[in-house]
Amino acid sequence: QVQLEESGGGSAQAGGSLRLSCVWSTYTSSGYCMGWFRQVPGKEREGVAVVDHDDTTTVADSVKGRFAISKDTAKNTLYLQMNSLKSEDTAMYYCAAHSHWGCDLGDAAYDYWGQGTQVTVSS
Repeated sequence: QVQLEESGGGSAQAGGSLRLSCVWSTYTSSGYCMGWFRQVPGKEREGVAVVDHDDTTTVADSVKGRFAISKDTAKNTLYLQMNSLKSEDTAMYYCAAHSHWGCDLGDAAYDYWGQGTQVTVSS
């Protein structure tokens, strides 16, 4: 069982930055794919960025060049650095993880989810 807890959400102006953090509870992240997803009420959940156990990352086209995913295994923490924020980045952001084969932006494979942290960007 993996427990995930996000933090770092809040309000920002368009063009600003925020960094989200997600602390995981397992002894190691080895073998896990971990990622960030977001959802706006009434819309499907969208994959934002994921990082595989070998540190390979995949970033959605909608945020490429603005957002970056990273992890610090010494701190059991996953990060999402969000720069050049836009109003359309406003959403609830979730941290997720799974230990199955593959690591992509589709949410079906992810078994473990955090509670989410709200990001609101005003123009």
